[in-house]
Amino acid sequence: MKFILRLLLVAATVLAISYFVPGIYVENFWAAVIFSLVLGLANSIIRPLISLFTLPIKFLTLGLFSFVINGLLFWLAAQFVPGVEVDSLLTAFIAALIVWAVSVLANKFLNNKKKK
Repeated sequence: MKFILRLLLVAATVLAISYFVPGIYVENFWAAVIFSLVLGLANSIIRPLISLFTLPIKFLTLGLFSFVINGLLFWLAAQFVPGVEVDSLLTAFIAALIVWAVSVLANKFLNNKKKK
């Protein structure tokens, strides 16, 4: 249940981002759902490998390079989903920051609901 809720929340966030951030285009809600699935797969499979190889850079930047990795994975996921376009890496970085913030808030809400 939580997986579906998070998937739909990320899809709705990506769809909302396409209205407010210039350079991100999403055709419809189903494209956003497929994009959120691909983004989740990229985060679970590719992100650990990239994080391992960029560990020295992350150490030097005190972990801030993780945001760049988020932007790269957002851009990479958009390359595989028809109906989702990202114009540049900067727009992918901004969109990834917004998705990250919404996901943190959603995780906090879902985890607090579980504790009660």
